[in-house]
Amino acid sequence: MELQLQKKPQNVTIIEGFPGFGLVATIATEFLINHLDAEQIGKIVIEEVPPIVAVHSGQVVEPVGVFYSKKYNLIILHALTSINGLEWGLAKKIGELSSILKAKEIICIEGIGSMTETSNTFFISNKNEDRFIKKTGLSKLKDGIIMGVTGALTLNKKLPISCIFAETHSNLPDSRAAAKIITTLDNYLDLKVDPKPLIKKAEEFEVKIKGLLEKSKNASEMKEKKELTYLG
Repeated sequence: MELQLQKKPQNVTIIEGFPGFGLVATIATEFLINHLDAEQIGKIVIEEVPPIVAVHSGQVVEPVGVFYSKKYNLIILHALTSINGLEWGLAKKIGELSSILKAKEIICIEGIGSMTETSNTFFISNKNEDRFIKKTGLSKLKDGIIMGVTGALTLNKKLPISCIFAETHSNLPDSRAAAKIITTLDNYLDLKVDPKPLIKKAEEFEVKIKGLLEKSKNASEMKEKKELTYLG
């Protein structure tokens, strides 16, 4: 696993979002990249996963891309690949990225399953709790389980970590939960996102991301079938 950077802006805020429940984080980071016109400045190369690359609108989509919005001095980590079993390594690389860019804060975004019909949004923060409450009005997550890369990052007490969790009712892509994440980030970071077209835009990204992930899954299955043919 290797972090590659073409540019190294300093004192940034990092937003990380990996495929998870409802694909909430992936939809939200996709929206941010497009809305903020962020440029790709690097990637995390993961040799442990199959070399499958998605192509959308004639452009290669990196499995884990590092994007930068100069206007907001914001780094966005965007992933379209399965990271099962690689969470600790990715958390280490994000910590490395934070050190190189002297990040002020790492914001983790996640979808979490809801046991009720509500769709609330919660947060936790180890350094900026008061600011988070003042800027967003969110309640702290009182009980729950944090998994994946976000879980690994929150155990690193040296990093300034804040997490935003949006409840979702299905493992299917949930653009509305992603929209709640975007609205919270807008309030917290003053990104000036227009909330009116947010749901419509999020739904468009939902369709795109679902299609890309299905293509990636199909490619993995085809690769496995070819390997079985060779063995047979």
